[in-house]
Amino acid sequence: MGYYGKFMLNELFFHDGETGQIILPVLRPGNSHSNRWYVGIFRRIVRKIRAIYPDLEIIIRTDRGFSCAPFYKLVDYYNLLFATGQASNAVLKRKVERCEKAVKHLYVNQNIKHQHFISFTYQAKSWHSPQQAYTKIESTGKGLNVRHFISNIKEQEAREIYFDFYVKRGEASENRIKEVKNMCFSDRLSNHGFFANFFRLFLSSLAYEMFLLLKKSIKKTRFTKAKKWQISTIRTQLLKIGATLKVTKKRIYYQLSKAFVNQNLFREIITQ
Repeated sequence: MGYYGKFMLNELFFHDGETGQIILPVLRPGNSHSNRWYVGIFRRIVRKIRAIYPDLEIIIRTDRGFSCAPFYKLVDYYNLLFATGQASNAVLKRKVERCEKAVKHLYVNQNIKHQHFISFTYQAKSWHSPQQAYTKIESTGKGLNVRHFISNIKEQEAREIYFDFYVKRGEASENRIKEVKNMCFSDRLSNHGFFANFFRLFLSSLAYEMFLLLKKSIKKTRFTKAKKWQISTIRTQLLKIGATLKVTKKRIYYQLSKAFVNQNLFREIITQ
């Protein structure tokens, strides 16, 4: 893929939504579609999980780039729960047209905020079976916002699936990807070889996992503000601190500055 005459690369992450841990980082060519290799790799992950935990309930949360025919075959075959975004198209626009006009007439034209959900069955031509589709038609007070998503979680209403589970992917996954990319520098894939860059991606992922352990230690302390720190803040406030190294016959001393404002937090972490 051309970009200033250079090659681009496309990263793919599988995350644990509860812990933020990276299950697997994958590097792909820059011209890859979002769901390239996704289903095949995820199938292997599911098999390995089920081999150890056969009764574990697996719930998948993805954005609309991963909605494709092989994905729905996979979740049906392994009996998985999921909620995934769905890109708009002519068929979906026709299905929500009447409701969209009503929301626009009652709320959008009057600059009133309102959220309306509808549900219906939908099947693209390439899909093996119909799926339960949902649409959020929202008057934002400044215009109309329409979002489609598909889910097989039957015990909950559309609003609950959307707000209690689906949109939480932002904090559970998207913000974690930003930390890997921008704060653990997985975007620094400047080697000439593909596999060398893949190795650098793994190093960034390992650094991210080490910071997760540090976050876990911070949550055990009494410092409430620090519990909300992202990786970049942890690095600058807790790790990038000047110190004097003193070596004796029996011990090695690290003498931190008296002006180190987070010394009490640092002390609590290392003495856990």
